Amino acid sequence: MAKAVGIFLCIVIIALDVGAGILGLEAEVEQNKVKHLRVWIFECKEPSQDAFKLGVGAAGLLVIAHVLANLVGGCDCVCSQDELQKAPPNRQLTIACLFFTWIILAVGLSMLVIGTLANHKSRASCGITHHHFLSIGGILCFVHGLFSVAYYISATAGSPS
Repeated sequence: MAKAVGIFLCIVIIALDVGAGILGLEAEVEQNKVKHLRVWIFECKEPSQDAFKLGVGAAGLLVIAHVLANLVGGCDCVCSQDELQKAPPNRQLTIACLFFTWIILAVGLSMLVIGTLANHKSRASCGITHHHFLSIGGILCFVHGLFSVAYYISATAGSPS
């Protein structure tokens, strides 16, 4: 029974991250459909309401996937470098995956938010391009899914069933 629940949770986490990644990539496509004038690194464009909505959805799904992965993976705290070096390899892998999920969340969510805010209604102006932020954030959602599932599996592998 516990094994079936674990498989289901991994599928849910992957589905949320894949959904966020697809929404991020679709937001980039919608952003590229609006009229814009680009001169070197400066760009004048109209905001895309569809790209804004898709970006918000992608960011939301990424956050939900991250929270779910951390809740089901449990809290695995390491207080010192010495404690980490003495830990068994499985626990070291768990901590490494947890660390990478947080880094990927920070970078991916930042990219999605920057790309999304560039498409807000009040941002119809000229400035430095925010090109490809939504697609990079979307790709990082896929990577987040891989590390989240690796974190969950490594966190639950050593625990008694």
